[in-house]
Amino acid sequence: MIELNSAARSFVLARFSVLPVFLTLLLVASLVAQKTPKPSPPKYDLQTEVKIKGTIEDVKLPPKGSEKEIVHLLVKNGTESADVYLCPKSFFDDMGMDFSKGDEITLTGSKVKQGEAEFVLAREVVKENNTFVLRDAKGAPVWN
Repeated sequence: MIELNSAARSFVLARFSVLPVFLTLLLVASLVAQKTPKPSPPKYDLQTEVKIKGTIEDVKLPPKGSEKEIVHLLVKNGTESADVYLCPKSFFDDMGMDFSKGDEITLTGSKVKQGEAEFVLAREVVKENNTFVLRDAKGAPVWN
């Protein structure tokens, strides 16, 4: 058997007592590093499809550099307002869409709820003589 002097014994004991602390820190760091999964995007539901005729109260564009983010409109119909999700900004620009506060539009879309938020996923938007088709008849996005 090997005899250790007190200094060597202290070194060995200190090393083995640090190992559980190190492993615990490593485990905690790996758990923190894991990202929580994003909620899945809402699905278009033909059963909740509605037609809305109203006035645009606000156009919400994503910031520059966020072309994949969704453009949405706040549309007022009488006393009710609807948050209407259109499409990614890049597709919005490619389609030449131009909406402003005060524009009168008619849209067809699906009322959906995600968490506490309730909004409409637009399938088709009509402004004056322009019809913008954003989703096919089954509700699948046409920009994919």
